Amino acid sequence: MKPFTYNALPGRIVFAPGALTRIPEEIDRLQKQQALLIATNSAAHLVPGVTERLGNRFAGVFTEVVQHVPTSTVKRALDVAEQVGADCVITLGGGSAIGLGKALAREIDLPILAVPTTFSGSEMTPIYGITDEGRKQTGRDPRVLPRAVIYDPELFYSLPFPKAVTSGMNALAHCVEALYSNLASPITDLLAEEGSRALASGLRVLAQNISNLEGYHLSLYGAYLAGAALGAVGTGLHHRICHILGGSFHLPHAETHAVILPHVVCYNRDAAPEAMARLARALDAADAAQGMIDLAAQLKAPSTLAMLGLHQEQLEEAAQLVLASPIWNPRPLTLSDMQHLLQAAYHGPPVL
Repeated sequence: MKPFTYNALPGRIVFAPGALTRIPEEIDRLQKQQALLIATNSAAHLVPGVTERLGNRFAGVFTEVVQHVPTSTVKRALDVAEQVGADCVITLGGGSAIGLGKALAREIDLPILAVPTTFSGSEMTPIYGITDEGRKQTGRDPRVLPRAVIYDPELFYSLPFPKAVTSGMNALAHCVEALYSNLASPITDLLAEEGSRALASGLRVLAQNISNLEGYHLSLYGAYLAGAALGAVGTGLHHRICHILGGSFHLPHAETHAVILPHVVCYNRDAAPEAMARLARALDAADAAQGMIDLAAQLKAPSTLAMLGLHQEQLEEAAQLVLASPIWNPRPLTLSDMQHLLQAAYHGPPVL
């Protein structure tokens, strides 16, 4: 076995149907008393029930959540947190709510209790991203890692299938990058392969029957593993592309992941044979790249950057921004390679 280093990240996981009701005891476990709720519009219906359960632990609520965490939104949320005297944050929603919670934790060191309602996986990582003047800056800081995460599958039963697909593909991208990361270890390999298997299986179940609850349970379990794997090794080329497209060109986050992922897998196909063998096994496919293409087609995932609103004349700028700072990737990357990848993603799914 090859030598490896693995930093196990701290955190508490509560995974159970109905676990939302445990929020008060989790706040008490953190020894905090005044919780600020940060909720996306899609999770706003949960706020009244959570507020009632918190009782005198409830400090206030912030619902002006925006994708890619603009600095202006961070400033408004900071003002609210200070006005209400919050000593902790509860995030309700997907990656946007969690991302804003992370920004607050980084600025004023508030512990986070995350309650995800999509398969984003951000709740398991110390990775943050903040957008300022059209540029998304990402970083890694242990202060932003949620102290506890409540995974309640019941919160996902009404998730629209297209959103389940795109956020699930986002989580699957975490697994893929963890598999071929230069920081990968036998531990992260296990997490990423099992996460890929659970996500692909769960999403296929939902594609066949949106009422099959096991599909939600499997997908959420996979998203947890995906986030844990990525949190240990960090992001790579795929996430760099998606952060550039989202932060600089305002493309929707999860949908962009769904479009880009098959292209990056195809690009790295021959440069990371061990990782691709694990991914192929997880996808129950003979070839990882073809398996990813087939999965995206089966799920009817978004397939072009054009349909997400990117303009063809923006592709050159996007390619240059991706390569503006060094990034590790198993296959070396040139500007020509990046231009070709984005051109292909603009028009449709890859063809082997």
